[in-house]
Amino acid sequence: MSIGFGASFICTLFFVQTMLVDRVKFTSSGDQPNIVLFDIQTPQRDEVLKIAQAHGLPLRPTVPIVNMRLDQINNTTSADAQEDTTKEQSLRLFSREYRITFRDSITSSETVVEGEWKGDVASDGKINISIEKGFASRFGLKIGDTLFFNVQGVIMETYISSFREVEWNRIQANFLVVFPKGVLEDAPQFHVFLTHAPSEEVSAKFQQETVKRFPNISIIDLALVLRVLDDLLDKIAFVIRFIAAFSILTGVVVLISSVLISRYQRMQENVLLRTLGASGKQILWITALEYFFLGSIAAATGIIIALGSSWALAKYNFETPFSPSIAPVIIIYVCITAITVVIGLLNSRGTLNRPPLEVLRQDI
Repeated sequence: MSIGFGASFICTLFFVQTMLVDRVKFTSSGDQPNIVLFDIQTPQRDEVLKIAQAHGLPLRPTVPIVNMRLDQINNTTSADAQEDTTKEQSLRLFSREYRITFRDSITSSETVVEGEWKGDVASDGKINISIEKGFASRFGLKIGDTLFFNVQGVIMETYISSFREVEWNRIQANFLVVFPKGVLEDAPQFHVFLTHAPSEEVSAKFQQETVKRFPNISIIDLALVLRVLDDLLDKIAFVIRFIAAFSILTGVVVLISSVLISRYQRMQENVLLRTLGASGKQILWITALEYFFLGSIAAATGIIIALGSSWALAKYNFETPFSPSIAPVIIIYVCITAITVVIGLLNSRGTLNRPPLEVLRQDI
C-alpha cells in the first residue's frame, strides 16, 4: 500500500505539472498571429490581402463582423427587461451591442458541447445560431430558445441550435454568437485580418503601406506584448516545474523508505530459507521476484489511481482536456518497479554475506 500510494503521489504530481505548464503556455510562438487589422471594409479586403502577400506574410481568411443588438428572447422583450429592475442579467443581455460573425464550420478553438452545429440556413428558412457555453449558462439560455436580433433595423428571428466551448486564450477571432452562412452576407459589416510578421522590419513596412493606402484601417502590433507575456509565462512554467520536481523527489524518498521498513522482516525470512538449505543464488532470485511483483503491482495500481484523480482534477478543477502521454507513464512504471527491486536486494545483502546464526543473534 505504501509503494502504491507513493507511486500514485509521484504520478499525480507529474500529470498535474504537465497540465499546469500546458495551461500557462501562451500560443504565440511559431506562426501564430502577431498583427491584427480591423475595420477593413468589404471593398478593401482583397487589396489588404494583396499587400500582405507582397510582404511575404501568411494569408488567412478575413473574418466578417456584423454589429447588432438583441431585441427579444422568447416572449421577453428589451422593454420588459428595462421595466423589471430585479432582472439585472436580462437587462445586461439587451443593453449590449453584439459583434457577430457568420460561417459554415467551427474553428480549431471551438468545440460543440451540446446540440447540433448547423452552418447553413435550413431549407424552410430557419436561422440556427450557436452560442458560447459560458455565456449561455450565465444568462440561462437553452437549446431551442428563440432570439430576435436587430440588424440595422431589420429584425431576424433565430433559434439556438448548439452551444460551443471556446478557447479564449488563443490569438484569433472568437465570438459569443455565430450565425450560419446565407443570412448576413449583405448586412453592413467590416472585416478582421490576422497575420504573422517574421520580423519587426517586415511588420513595420507592411503597416506603413497599409495605413498609407487605407487610413481608416486600425492595426494592433502584438509582437511586443506577446514577447513580454511569453517571458512571464516561461518563468511561471519554471516555478511549476521546480515545485513539482521537489515534490516528486519527496515522493521518491517516501517510496524508498517504505521499502526499507520491511528490511528486518525480509532478513528473518532469508535466514529461515538459508537454515532450510537454500543457496544464496536461490534466495537472491526469490527476493528479486518478490520485489518485482510487489513493485510492479503497486506501481500499476498507483498509476491507475493517479490517472483517475488527474482526470478529475483536469475536468472539474482546471477545466482543461486531460490527455496523458503513454511514454512517461511507462517510464514511471519501470522506474518505480526498478527502485523497489534494487532497494529490496540491497536490504537482503546483509543476510547473504553473513552466517544465519550471527543475524539471528543480532535480531534477538
